[in-house]
Amino acid sequence: MTIQLTSEGRDYQVDLSKGIDLSIAVTEGPQVNAYWASPTDMEPFRMGDWVGEVRQGGSVNYRNIRFNPHGNGTHTECVGHISPEIHSINRHFKQFHCIAQLASVRPEELANGDRVITAALLHGVGLQRAEAFIIRTLPNPVSKRTHNYSGTNPPYFTVDAIEALMQNGCRHLLTDLPSLDREQDEGKLLCHRAFWKYPENPRMDCTITELIFVPDEAEDGLILLNLQVAAFENDAAPSRPVIFELMEGKRSS
Repeated sequence: MTIQLTSEGRDYQVDLSKGIDLSIAVTEGPQVNAYWASPTDMEPFRMGDWVGEVRQGGSVNYRNIRFNPHGNGTHTECVGHISPEIHSINRHFKQFHCIAQLASVRPEELANGDRVITAALLHGVGLQRAEAFIIRTLPNPVSKRTHNYSGTNPPYFTVDAIEALMQNGCRHLLTDLPSLDREQDEGKLLCHRAFWKYPENPRMDCTITELIFVPDEAEDGLILLNLQVAAFENDAAPSRPVIFELMEGKRSS
């Protein structure tokens, strides 16, 4: 199926059969991990002699699943992640499609060994106006899908990088990192606070999506983003970002 859309006065065509899924699934076994989250646990429900697993004699598979959305896979979060109140991603996120810019950057290494994404790095790739930005860090091995980030001091953003994205219209930020902020930052969460303008003027409908994986086949530039977020009444929920190539072209009459 091909659709036509107009953004910023430019006409595009989008082939909806050619989406690229950026999500890392919540699963048992080898999986991405961040912030020391317990591994995902999927166990068949039991009631008396009945078991919710066909291979154990049950009539259906009927499993209880225990996981942490922030540490066990791709997830999207709202300002409720850092506020005393548990604001719900399901209630505040309503913009499921938007134009996004995909940009690949190699974090800069500081004297103390930290690796950071700065405004200068982002300006170097040529920021464009977009509602969403998808940041792919380099190098980009497929092992990101099962990497254990806990205790490794992963790369992170600087506040000036967040401000640069916001100045270019960013309302939804997606990254393959486990967090915008340094793993151990004494709870300051400066980039989260800057992005959501919290607490002075909270941007309730703006989102951060972490622990994505952007395959090498996806090319940098403007794209169409479909951000699918599970309907959890929680500050964060598992999500599936899918991107589509924008093909410039005139509308058919």
